[in-house]
Amino acid sequence: MAKTVWTVDQVHSEVGFSVKHMMISKAKGTFDKFDAVFEADVEDLTDSKVEVTIDTASINTRNEDRDNHLRSGDFFDSETYPKMTFVATDINKKSSNTYDVTGDLTIKDTTKPVTIDVTFEGQSKDPMGGATVAGFSGSTSINRKEFGLTWNAAVETGGVLVGEDVKINFELELHKQA
Repeated sequence: MAKTVWTVDQVHSEVGFSVKHMMISKAKGTFDKFDAVFEADVEDLTDSKVEVTIDTASINTRNEDRDNHLRSGDFFDSETYPKMTFVATDINKKSSNTYDVTGDLTIKDTTKPVTIDVTFEGQSKDPMGGATVAGFSGSTSINRKEFGLTWNAAVETGGVLVGEDVKINFELELHKQA
């Protein structure tokens, strides 16, 4: 098959994360505004073009005070760095529907290579409009300090308020363009 352009269905897609909180639990959240350039043959992603842009101000942990702190200079500095990006540089097929997608992740002014485990969940025709729809899920883990997200606070019982390792996960529904 030839490569085609796919667009993100924002209603049926999510970019989320979790990070250790107070050394005993996890804080979770999403980025509510994101988009992607995706040109691919979904039967073989190895030659795909993948570029993801996430609006850092759209962070949503269901806690307004925490979200505002995450938007501040202590973390994302959303006014100065409104976007974070991921651009795929290499895609390797691991099995019939799983891939290692390596690319450059940029947060603030730091770019580092990251590999994401991606699963092609399948494709179908949308019964509400006939478009071809494909599903993907994926995950990776990064050390937030490597991207300049270094703020922290000690907790009374020992340890710190925010863990270093951040797990990133996504579920994407993409629509094939005519």
